[in-house]
Amino acid sequence: MARPRGNDKGKGLARRSLLAGGAALGLLGAAGCSRVSSADAKDGGNLLDRLKTQGTVRLGIAGEIPFGYIDRDGEFTGEAPEIAKVIFKRLGVGSVQPVPTEFSSLIPGLRSQQFDVVSAGMYIDPVRCEQVIFSDPDYKMLDAFIVAKGNPKNLHNYKDIVRAGARMASGTAYAQIGYAVTAGVKRSEITVLPDQLAGLLAVEQGRVDVFAGTTVTVHNVVKQRGSRKAEATEPFQALDADGKPAIGAGGFAFRPEETRLRDAFNVELHKMKKSGELLRIMRPFGFTETEMTDLTAKELCS
Repeated sequence: MARPRGNDKGKGLARRSLLAGGAALGLLGAAGCSRVSSADAKDGGNLLDRLKTQGTVRLGIAGEIPFGYIDRDGEFTGEAPEIAKVIFKRLGVGSVQPVPTEFSSLIPGLRSQQFDVVSAGMYIDPVRCEQVIFSDPDYKMLDAFIVAKGNPKNLHNYKDIVRAGARMASGTAYAQIGYAVTAGVKRSEITVLPDQLAGLLAVEQGRVDVFAGTTVTVHNVVKQRGSRKAEATEPFQALDADGKPAIGAGGFAFRPEETRLRDAFNVELHKMKKSGELLRIMRPFGFTETEMTDLTAKELCS
């Protein structure tokens, strides 16, 4: 695939995409203050050896269900952390430590060594690939909406929002904002909310007509809340500025110097894909065979 993502035009990219302005400046600043020596980079970095010695890896998470979060019992979980726990154990690192942060701070935090790996289901796109290196994706994702019960405005894709003049919301740094703008929704008219739970409440209260997110996050929050006033739509494929599928696929991010760690991680990830273990780990978080993918980071970064 030549360009398997969407919306280069607005740089909105997808859910979990880069924030404009301040976040972009933060990335540039972080890029300039990385403390990893250039000598380490010559042989692919030595982080894996250091992690084995200390026995613990720090995982950056953004507190988003189902990707990476602390649950009600105080346990560190989510599809990405659960995958990381298995892979790092097989790489000789027995313990994982969560480092919660804002989603827009994940890449700056990684580059400034606040944690060792981004484990937050981060979408892989060309903008991010200029700042970090990615594992191959562990999932790909379609979009879906939260709408009022019965879907009175008949909203099934971003063009429908334009047609109906519907009031739209999405989450902070969600790529769905960019997809909607590409379809003709005015960015100034999109309400930005903290997360999918805030989106559900906004729809239930009639403050917006539709909240856009990934199909797994949208369906999970509606199911978990048992909402009587709102429902999730069927998944649909967003389009990029060229009218091609805007493919959202997420993986783990590493500092650019740490190719040895990324490559070792990929070896174990592909074993899990082949055996079916990956889907077994992800299924409790709402993922299905539909979200499994053979895409590579190289394709998504091109």
